[in-house]
Amino acid sequence: MKKIVALLVFVALAVTTFLIASNNNTIPTGWFMAGSNPTEYEVSIDNTNLQNGNSSAYLKSKSPKGKDFGTLMQTISADNYLGKRLKLSGYIKTEDVEKSSGMWMRIDGYNHEQLGFDNMKGREIKGNSDWNMYEIVLDIPSNSMSINYGVLLAGNGKVWFDNFQIEEVDKSVETTNIIKENKLPNEPVNLDFEN
Repeated sequence: MKKIVALLVFVALAVTTFLIASNNNTIPTGWFMAGSNPTEYEVSIDNTNLQNGNSSAYLKSKSPKGKDFGTLMQTISADNYLGKRLKLSGYIKTEDVEKSSGMWMRIDGYNHEQLGFDNMKGREIKGNSDWNMYEIVLDIPSNSMSINYGVLLAGNGKVWFDNFQIEEVDKSVETTNIIKENKLPNEPVNLDFEN
């Protein structure tokens, strides 16, 4: 009888631990965790701290080390967007972000080359901030394979995000691409070394 009671207590504790862990790490439908060390970050839904609607999502550090970062992200096919200019926009709020946080978007080609990228470097979000809207704009070249995007948190802190949107914009909207275009000369130069 004692073995049965002990087993039932063990099962009850295991189920309770599982439910608590599940409630503290609820990945939103359609999204997945990635990064240099995603296990050092907690992700979940928040029904009380939101920009608009019924819920937001958040990333929170556990005990990251050094250059650890976590990201909640999606990857979609580029097929429906080839030749277009896309804007990723969304609302972000931060708490005690020591290193950086922000949105990011990357365009990948079929040979694993990066055709476009922006991780808000130089305009990252740090410290404490209220809900603000941020935007990333990238071109989707005709040889694109996938569009990857999400929110990242580097180091310690917590970041909430809500109401993300991807929409086509016209060419009058400037891109935020941080990959420098390779500007090669059109013709050979100084082949006889006389200049």
